[in-house]
Amino acid sequence: MAEKRKLFEEVGSDTPKHTPTGGMIDAANRGARGAIRIWLMVMFALVMVMIAVGGLTRLTDSGLSITEWKPITGALPPMDAATWEVEFDKYRQIPEYQLQNKGMSLSEFKAIYWWEWGHRQLGRVIGLVWALGFFGFLVARKIPTGWTSRLLILGALGGMQGAVGWWMVHSGLSGEMLDVASYRLATHLGLAFVILGLIAWYTYALSRPERDLMQARRSAEPKLFSLSTGLLHAAFLQIILGALVAGIDAGRNYPSWPLMEGGLWPSDMFALEPLWRNFFENPGLVQFMHRMLGYVLFAFGVVVWLRGRRSANRNTGFWFNAVFAMLCVQMGIGIATVVSAAAVHIAILHQIGAVLLWCLILRARFAARYPLPQSVRG
Repeated sequence: MAEKRKLFEEVGSDTPKHTPTGGMIDAANRGARGAIRIWLMVMFALVMVMIAVGGLTRLTDSGLSITEWKPITGALPPMDAATWEVEFDKYRQIPEYQLQNKGMSLSEFKAIYWWEWGHRQLGRVIGLVWALGFFGFLVARKIPTGWTSRLLILGALGGMQGAVGWWMVHSGLSGEMLDVASYRLATHLGLAFVILGLIAWYTYALSRPERDLMQARRSAEPKLFSLSTGLLHAAFLQIILGALVAGIDAGRNYPSWPLMEGGLWPSDMFALEPLWRNFFENPGLVQFMHRMLGYVLFAFGVVVWLRGRRSANRNTGFWFNAVFAMLCVQMGIGIATVVSAAAVHIAILHQIGAVLLWCLILRARFAARYPLPQSVRG
């Protein structure tokens, strides 16, 4: 007599079927997410240092000390007295020396030369770190699916940044320019922040498996994400205006707050002809725009913070609190920069503050798009 079978017993095979264990979404090619993330964090730190060194190069008027662009051979600095004299003689031919620094000694020239050489050398290091990492992961087939083009874009933008840097420097080597063109400086700094922002966003995304991110989007807060995107754009515009201020040394004019020249705005805001030049080259108008946008950015930041702190997700609320705290700090540093007539140590702190605020806004935006899971009780 055959043994009775259970009602739901599987028949036709004595071998139990393999049951999926989960993680099928990104099982095809997880790649070396952790290793790539570390590589991106190294590049993030290098770009952050690069922005700070670039700021100091501008504040010390060192950006025109090297008058040629030699991406390969320029990596070596002058090695002997004769080579130093050759480099110094090239500098003597440009307007900055003839109209502003005439009589500068060789030792004074070396001081500004090292700032610019260090800035360019750091750019080469960043390019090398990107190339070694990208092609290393590519050859080893460790790049996760869909990430090759994203990581390649970073290298392309880095190469473009080098070209923009030379385009910027070249503007100050002829005519009667004592510094680089302010709008070119703004382009150079703006592109640096774009690169930094992409690295930060990629680092955040690689911190969690792809399947977790897909699940997290179901709990996203679209309104908060949109508000943080708007705040990001406003902050970027303020960074560009800050570069225009630095480009024409406008931060050293009108060292008072909240008034300018005893009034709400300076009297010579539209003194240049044609009219459009004032928006790039008039210290009064450029600093006025930077101040006004600072107030708008702060007010908008308060609105975003009030919305963000009400998030049901505690982690998301934390990052929006961090954004508002950094916004307050940055506002205070900005005022200190104005009243100190852009003292170098305060001005560079203001630029570093912009980097921190930029990355915190990105982090809060990421949290609104991909909130961390939490229990019902929070």
